[in-house]
Amino acid sequence: MPSGLIALALGGFGIGLTEFGIVGLLPEIATDFTVTESAAGYLVSGYALSVAVGAIFLTGAVSRIERKRVLVSLMVLFILGNLISAIAPTYEIMLLGRIVAALCHGAFFGVGAVVAADMVAANRKAGAISLMFAGLTIANVVGVPLGTFLGQELGWRSTFWAITVIGVVTLVGIQLLVASSPAAPSGSLRSEVRVFRRPQVLLSALVSILAFGSVVGAYTYIAFTLTDVTGFATEAVPWLLLLFGVGTFIGNLVGGRAADRAMDKSLLVILGLLAVVLAVFGLTASNMWAALVAMFLLGAIGFATAPGLQLRIMEVAGDAPTMASGANVAALNVGNAFGAWLGGMAIAAGFGFVSPLWVGAGLALAAALVLATAIATKAKDPAPDLAAAPADAAIEPVPTEPVAAERA
Repeated sequence: MPSGLIALALGGFGIGLTEFGIVGLLPEIATDFTVTESAAGYLVSGYALSVAVGAIFLTGAVSRIERKRVLVSLMVLFILGNLISAIAPTYEIMLLGRIVAALCHGAFFGVGAVVAADMVAANRKAGAISLMFAGLTIANVVGVPLGTFLGQELGWRSTFWAITVIGVVTLVGIQLLVASSPAAPSGSLRSEVRVFRRPQVLLSALVSILAFGSVVGAYTYIAFTLTDVTGFATEAVPWLLLLFGVGTFIGNLVGGRAADRAMDKSLLVILGLLAVVLAVFGLTASNMWAALVAMFLLGAIGFATAPGLQLRIMEVAGDAPTMASGANVAALNVGNAFGAWLGGMAIAAGFGFVSPLWVGAGLALAAALVLATAIATKAKDPAPDLAAAPADAAIEPVPTEPVAAERA
């Protein structure tokens, strides 16, 4: 395993801790800044929105810069954002720190996925990407509980100081262990933006939205499902979430290997299994033993899609993988928000705390159908060699309507 992957995985761990570690500290933060619980929640939703924005615009802005330099600069931004959060005297400055840290999230994974894939042979690219994302899943398994414990014992600011230190170590690791990686051969931001005109890229992004919407739509309200429907005590929920986290770690690694063997086929099978798991979970949610198995499988199968989804959009993008990679990270976060919104709507409509599981099953099935359509039309839409585009194409105005439609 290339040593540079360790540095990238550590960065993924720090970013995952930044994104999710705050959830268990919101009561303390709300009390400290004298704000409502809903206002404290904006520190989470505001982060997610900034991730999506940074994944598109910041990734596009750095597409012509040497990639190692980009990763180092993004870690500087990450350190700055968490440092602001650690010393924030007011809620508004705390929110600013969260936004600054979030801007690097999408671009780091977008650029980092390309760099990780370049470190290994062609038949090991998805596995390399999964190793980088393993840092994110490890943050879910052990980082978030430890971050919450640290914040409760030493004050919530101590968690952000710890994350800041992780950022510094990651920066040093990238500088020492990651080899220089030149920007895309096209060297043109306009060439990268043209990737959004490709049907396969758009279809892949839609699959990512639906796939992660299915998982997060169910997971967001899982505590209510486990306590009100299954009958677990509230004190048991953290351990059940740990079971989900272990599943995400294993699924991410297995999914990477499967994607290296047969990317499209494995993704289609995994999405089908995800729909089945969510549907069976919905039918057996009142059974404690079934819920235990379902929690693990939801994490394992749900996150087994991540490496393949990331690799697929990079491959169908041709010579514009960096922008497409960042777009996929944005799509995953849009899916997170979309799935949580649909699950909440189902509960508000009176369908109960099992309904998010059925919403998730429907989204997973929709993702499989979209992917099947993409596979069927892939031969008619080969990835272009953007580096071979005519020189005058680099200065040709790019139509804005397709891009605007995608952002909408």
